[in-house]
Amino acid sequence: MKKYNYIASAKRTLKIESESIQSISNQLDSSFVELCDKVLNCDGKFVIMGVGKSGHVAQKISATLSSTGTPSIFIHPTEAAHGDMGLINKKDIVMLISNSGETDEIINILSSLKRHAKEIVSLTSNNKSPIAKFADIKIQIKSKKEACPLDLAPTSSTTNALAFGDALAIALLEAKGFTKKDFASSHPAGKLGKKLITQVQDLMHKGNKVPKVNLNTVLDKALIEITKKNLGITLVTNKSKIVGIFTDGDLRRCINKKIDIQKTKIKDVMTKTFKTVDSNALAVDAAKIMEKNKIFTLVVLEKNKYIGVLSMHDLIEARIL
Repeated sequence: MKKYNYIASAKRTLKIESESIQSISNQLDSSFVELCDKVLNCDGKFVIMGVGKSGHVAQKISATLSSTGTPSIFIHPTEAAHGDMGLINKKDIVMLISNSGETDEIINILSSLKRHAKEIVSLTSNNKSPIAKFADIKIQIKSKKEACPLDLAPTSSTTNALAFGDALAIALLEAKGFTKKDFASSHPAGKLGKKLITQVQDLMHKGNKVPKVNLNTVLDKALIEITKKNLGITLVTNKSKIVGIFTDGDLRRCINKKIDIQKTKIKDVMTKTFKTVDSNALAVDAAKIMEKNKIFTLVVLEKNKYIGVLSMHDLIEARIL
């Protein structure tokens, strides 16, 4: 039996679906602008409904909208017919997702939706379908063909609907001026939440935990301070001012040059220019500075005054990276 070429099949599917998504750009019209304006100025919720695969798509779109600043919930049409219609009020906009526009479960509750909701939006492939005809705002997104060779399993059509939902969410996000800080407020848990809310000051070393020596410290004494504090560097001070740092890299260069560590003062071998970060900066932004400059520590400032040190190890330990 000849082995089937799975990769060729996958590539065909991806090609069909990518072309289908690209076609959406040419299908957007004034109805999309109207939808964005209505949702942006809505005092209520953006309710999304769908059945089967369209229901799964509707749930994902609703979740994306909620996480990006647009209050949204998913309600299954069957559940709406058995009591959940009470979740909808005259301030809410309802979007109905149905590729054919002929989903019975939705058609059966159209009259009730009209009474309960502020406005009805349809997302179908046919603006002349029963669901679209009933809608106040009609969005038509057509797929040339499904990726399924039988043209039966919802593939390109559901991918189009998902992409449309993302386009809607991002358009609204940008129109609202939604920020990282806003995003963090709805994602407080997990690694994503940590990245968005953890600041440099939450992770930095400060006080006696930071290795420090003065300008005239002999190198071997400075190495003891570095080892003791276990940060791989020491700051070099002149009175209360940080004038340089000495790192593991500096030490390797000293060894290569056969410098006498028992006689050489640190001021003669320290790095005088060093990277800093503000204490209020996000830890993830500090990580970008380190990665860009290929360094492992940053001097932390507050109002241009030194207050601590942040290391790459701190970021890894806090699961920022």
